[in-house]
Amino acid sequence: MGVAAADPVRIATYHTELSRKGPGRLLRDIDRGEDAQVAAVIAVIAEVQPDILVLQGVDYDYELMALRALRTRLEEAGILYPYIFARAPNIGVPSGADFDGDGRLGEPEDAHSYGWYAGEGGQAILSRFAIRDDAARDFAQMLWADIPSPLWPSEPMPGQEVQRLSRAGHWVVPLDVRGAALTLMSFHATTPVFDGPEDRNGRRNHDEILFWRYYLDGVFGGAPKGPFVIAGNANLDPADGEGRKAAIQVLLRDTRVQDPKPRSDRSETTAGHKGDPTLDTVTWPGVGSLRVSYVLPSADLHVVDAGVHWPLEGDAAVTAQTASRHRLVWVDIVLE
Repeated sequence: MGVAAADPVRIATYHTELSRKGPGRLLRDIDRGEDAQVAAVIAVIAEVQPDILVLQGVDYDYELMALRALRTRLEEAGILYPYIFARAPNIGVPSGADFDGDGRLGEPEDAHSYGWYAGEGGQAILSRFAIRDDAARDFAQMLWADIPSPLWPSEPMPGQEVQRLSRAGHWVVPLDVRGAALTLMSFHATTPVFDGPEDRNGRRNHDEILFWRYYLDGVFGGAPKGPFVIAGNANLDPADGEGRKAAIQVLLRDTRVQDPKPRSDRSETTAGHKGDPTLDTVTWPGVGSLRVSYVLPSADLHVVDAGVHWPLEGDAAVTAQTASRHRLVWVDIVLE
């Protein structure tokens, strides 16, 4: 039996920036119960009350101890997530190659994604509905070379033949939502800056986003059957900031998905930016506000409401700013 129209499901994505400067430190900070940022992240999530929540910037450990501790703190705040899902990200994972060509191996620059330790800054899913772990697909180990017509750096990169595509991972995760099937597709793309004229990061970001169009085309072993939602951080605004805009523009125009354009009450425009400030999801010092996080339901889903949790004043605004430079993005859907 499907979900009744009176029972919308809230799906959210949130780049928490909870990552710490060493393995085990996030678990320590959550367990101590004294960390202001952890408390603020929990308060934001408890305020919005997502049913299905995709997180970025959460350090991964093999037994998911940090994620389980975060879930416990959320339960204490009044929101229960019986189901969790996480897989190891590519961040900090040694590649065995000298990607930056400096003659030294094993540096953060030589990991499959820049990072000081394996598991740094991963992603996770928390859900009120059952996650079918056995049917989930993780494309984290797929090589950049395996995407059709990869947009390689303008100058060949040492070891680029072993470079993985995903910064963190591209996940396809089935859920059982009150008897209805829903596929959640999540990712956290690399930033398109912090490189040179070869544009390694900008080109990799482009192909990470374009991955979803190829996946929907069935290139990687079959498109999802039934309704789906793409949720995550593309690290790219379709109009403003740096980066190659074509991929995100193509994804947003794809007729198989819909863009509910979640909005906040913000009205100020970042100097030099053309986009609608109510759509923005992050503010970076020296860059301004951009739209980089997305929740994109499939075209066959009924969208009831959508928003960006961006309180403008008072305690709620301070809490959101303490939690992260990013804002939580949510969409309410009905499976018919």
